[in-house]
Amino acid sequence: MRVLGMIMAGGKGERLFPLTKERSKPAVPFGGKYRIIDFVLSNFVNSNIFSSYILVQYLSQSLIEYVRSSWPTQGISKNHFLTVVPPQMRLGEIWYRGTADSVRQNISLINDFEPDLIAIFGADHIYRMDISKMIDFHIKNNADVTVSANVVSLKEARSFGVMTVDNQNRIINFEEKPDNPKCIPGHPTKAYASMGNYIFSKNVLLKILQQKYCDVPSLDFGKNIIPVILKQYRTFAYDFPSQKLPGVKSYEEQGYWRDVGTIQAYWQANMDLLGAKPKFDLNNPLWPINTSVHNLPPTAYIGGEVINSTLSNGCRINKNTVIKNSVLASNIIVEEGAVIEDSVIMDSCVIGKNCHIKKAIIDRFNTLPAGMKVGLDKEEDSQNYFIDPSGIVIIPRGRTKFL
Repeated sequence: MRVLGMIMAGGKGERLFPLTKERSKPAVPFGGKYRIIDFVLSNFVNSNIFSSYILVQYLSQSLIEYVRSSWPTQGISKNHFLTVVPPQMRLGEIWYRGTADSVRQNISLINDFEPDLIAIFGADHIYRMDISKMIDFHIKNNADVTVSANVVSLKEARSFGVMTVDNQNRIINFEEKPDNPKCIPGHPTKAYASMGNYIFSKNVLLKILQQKYCDVPSLDFGKNIIPVILKQYRTFAYDFPSQKLPGVKSYEEQGYWRDVGTIQAYWQANMDLLGAKPKFDLNNPLWPINTSVHNLPPTAYIGGEVINSTLSNGCRINKNTVIKNSVLASNIIVEEGAVIEDSVIMDSCVIGKNCHIKKAIIDRFNTLPAGMKVGLDKEEDSQNYFIDPSGIVIIPRGRTKFL
């Protein structure tokens, strides 16, 4: 079975501002040593899918450079590749106008590769998934289209496409971001939500994009296509939480999947990595999340106290410091007497003497002077930093006013 991956990585990530001020959402650092896109790319590689295009658009240079420097872009044969594709404007001088339009504008890539199936996945979620199991489900059911589905609360469901399925998991109704989502029968507080990941049989996808929707300008899979093809095409929901993935610990949340589309969701997903029994344990050699290799020395602990936190390579932790419930990336210097609590610190930052940081996100390349306080006084913070409605304080990438 010949499978082509098309990874949609063009999103603005407006709700993640200011982390997306200078980069697209998939390029945002996560978990100390990763970028968000590492999760979908690792899922493809671990699922033995080695032929993929990454469709980029907004503020894409950071992502392009990261993929170039961190991921092998060619394999042992011409059918093993990872290629970044900016908008080619084959249909005119237009950008991508939705998830389906981004694929429609690159139909030539599908025709050239001649796959049996196309795996169309988003690039901005945190999860592990064996895509080969979804493909097996697609083939077993003689499906034309398969949508990966997750169980979410009714409140969360308003942000997703919500499905109703029959006893064979064939989709009989699909509503995109409904005001009143339908619950799962017998589970009044839960709904079946689309994860925005699709398997299409090639001929079906080409018919839909080249014939049925060839003249529709803005085109999105969840909004425009899936809801109206249910009667014509065999469209199934793949039950993501039921997958059996190698190496997952018994204490991890079953079917862990997070759309880190807001500052609060992003911060919480980082916190989910912590603890003796994290909801999402990154230590899984049977299903690794691959990332760039930093040529940095081991972290040096001169003194201080580190509690329920993760630290990446190249850090220097000086005496009389306290790091608690936090995620620190690579090459961070924490000077004497500094306190970091409930925070995410991205790489190449310097936290000066006696600084106190609480429930904050500090983006890359920031140097905080001695005695600086972040997250302790809302009124003072609001005059100097960006404060999310959730109360989390963010210092954007590379601010230099503190030098």
